Amino acid sequence: MKVIDARGKAPADILPLLAKPSFDAVELEEPAKARIRAMFGRDMTAAEVVAAIVADIRKSGDAALLDYTARIDGPRFKPDEMYVSEADFAAAQAAADPEVLAAIRKAAANIRRFHGEQLPRSWFTCREHGSMLGQSCLPLDRVGIYVPGGTAAYPSSVLMNAIPAAVAGVKEIIMAVPPARDGSVNPYVLAAAREAGVSRILKAGGAQAVAALAFGTERVPRVDKVTGPGNIFVTLAKKAVYGHCDIDMLAGPSEILIVADASADPAYVAADMLSQAEHDPLASSILVTISPELVAQVETELERQLALLPRREIAAAALGRNGLILITEDLMEAMELANAAAPEHLEILTEEPFSLLPFVRHAGAVFLGAYSPEPLGDYFAGPNHVLPTGGTARFYSVLNVETFMKKTSIIAYTQPALAAVSKDIARMAAAEGLEAHANAVRIRRR
Repeated sequence: MKVIDARGKAPADILPLLAKPSFDAVELEEPAKARIRAMFGRDMTAAEVVAAIVADIRKSGDAALLDYTARIDGPRFKPDEMYVSEADFAAAQAAADPEVLAAIRKAAANIRRFHGEQLPRSWFTCREHGSMLGQSCLPLDRVGIYVPGGTAAYPSSVLMNAIPAAVAGVKEIIMAVPPARDGSVNPYVLAAAREAGVSRILKAGGAQAVAALAFGTERVPRVDKVTGPGNIFVTLAKKAVYGHCDIDMLAGPSEILIVADASADPAYVAADMLSQAEHDPLASSILVTISPELVAQVETELERQLALLPRREIAAAALGRNGLILITEDLMEAMELANAAAPEHLEILTEEPFSLLPFVRHAGAVFLGAYSPEPLGDYFAGPNHVLPTGGTARFYSVLNVETFMKKTSIIAYTQPALAAVSKDIARMAAAEGLEAHANAVRIRRR
């Protein structure tokens, strides 16, 4: 992990350290390359693999979806086994720990309550001569949510994607999750899906699932939008299908940036940095502090806590590749660097964290104070954990209820209202050379 004293350095010298590599440039590990060679008979980039899979799904539908599921994930389903059954739900309920199920229900209630407060309203307003203008806010008809699976289980991602869609009023929510090698789906993922209002669960993952949702197959209906995080193949597939349906965002590896002063507890700082580092070797953990003394203490804590983690190899790789500590002159300089990074998660661990909130311009989610750690947002507090990464918080928003809605403008003019503005409309249309537009207004003046 790099430690850099940024005091007195020009911003141009520091900003490159905060730049995120494009997900298109991610180099595949050798095991992934070997599997690609086995499947396609040659070396291919991730983008080439995704293009081939998407094309096959569009052409061959269910047959291609089942074939890729067998080749990549293992299980060989029959067409009528593609979806989770009621028997699967019953088995999951019996296998699950009741205390974990209770925690899932509590988290779901918090998430539902928070997102309920986001609901936009349709509205009308009256203008001159009896005219009316307005906006209707309507839910999408059908959405697909992607949840990573296979060897891992993410019931929290189920809740964070499905509950906002349900709150928005989406009629049909189709969830795609990679099955385990034996064809099963984690019981807590199934429990979360039932709690969140998922309509049905497709036992498929990767680019093939995204393509099936986007284009439709014989048994997978076409959706209006695909949301949810995934690996490089899922992200590239979402990029490939955008325009045929909508997507939420192109999410990359997880990241955290912590702004801290001397009051920060080094154990808390280290724990929070590791909470992101354990996600993925490409995850990013950055500390920006005005306290050189804190740096040494955090380094000691990182070493101590890392040794205790089951996923210490992954976390160590992430810290080695993308771990960074910057020492700044003051907190304003620290906030400027934080805004330049536009991190997925921004923690402010200072003596007066709320005093810095007005200076936050770019962040997916902000965590204020020592007792608001990032996992609180991941699992339980209520705000969504599907956040923009890779600096895209400059222009992307957190996944929310409006992600699953669309807005339609409403215009209702009376004859006197149109007559009062018809000459102005005709002049503008004529200036653009669109005489038929002008005539559509003039003809109503007779």
